Amino acid sequence: MQNHDGDVVESKTESITSIQTSEIDDWANFRDDDIMKQQSAIQAEEAVKIPFVGDKEPLLTLAAEYQSGSPILQEKIKVLSEQYAAIRRTRGDGNCFFRSFMFAYLEHILESQDRAEVDRIKVNVEQCRKTLLSLGYAEFTFEDFFALFLEQLESVLSGNEASISHEELVQRSRDQSISDCVVMFFRFITSGELKKRSEFYEPFVQGLTNGTVEQFCKSSVEPMGEESDHVHITALSDALGVPIRILYLDRSCDDKGSISVNHHDFTPAPGNPTNDNANAVKPFITLLYRPGHYDILYPK
Repeated sequence: MQNHDGDVVESKTESITSIQTSEIDDWANFRDDDIMKQQSAIQAEEAVKIPFVGDKEPLLTLAAEYQSGSPILQEKIKVLSEQYAAIRRTRGDGNCFFRSFMFAYLEHILESQDRAEVDRIKVNVEQCRKTLLSLGYAEFTFEDFFALFLEQLESVLSGNEASISHEELVQRSRDQSISDCVVMFFRFITSGELKKRSEFYEPFVQGLTNGTVEQFCKSSVEPMGEESDHVHITALSDALGVPIRILYLDRSCDDKGSISVNHHDFTPAPGNPTNDNANAVKPFITLLYRPGHYDILYPK
């Protein structure tokens, strides 16, 4: 859970320390991992109160959330509001980047009916399937996730019996059995890309952990609930050939005190033939990053 400054709030953790000494004889007996598990349980309890994917809200709701917070953040939200009209929040359960990407991409296809993009990404998905097989993954470990994503992709195209409306897309994104499976699809795609180009990604992974790419994928990419960093975003963008824009809502400002909202465009590497034109395409997926969390932004 975050406060108005984007920092993690550990309000309930404070209440733990107020438990009477008769109930806990010695606080020092609690190991660090015990405390972390307690904090994780609190955060998980708060997270389930929010849908996997929320309703589209005016960006003004974000301003209201920070009205008593940092003046820098308030000013940055004003800057954001000049170009962005709305926000769609996602559940802060460690899967928020992948859920945000999932919904934003499928929503884009539903609204644009870009069949050429669907054909293009299907080629990349098939290449990702072959990559996983070449890396030694058994097909039964990921085939259901691939099949479900392709099913969702077809469903947002009009003109077939399985076509769905925008309202149905929202409902499906909130169905745990569907939403979690698509998240796992993206996690496998990301893991396969990292391992395929391990020499390229190794320095970035070592900047986050002392482990190898293989270990990083096993501990921080493939398991549900593991948060995403720039390495995950880069790998997913490269694998699927989809450019992604991330805007950062934080308390940074330049040396002169000037306030602006920093952003970074993740443009796909030209490894796949279908990615060749990706660098010329303006990102149609825009996410807002606050410390530890991603939501979807909608331009004006």
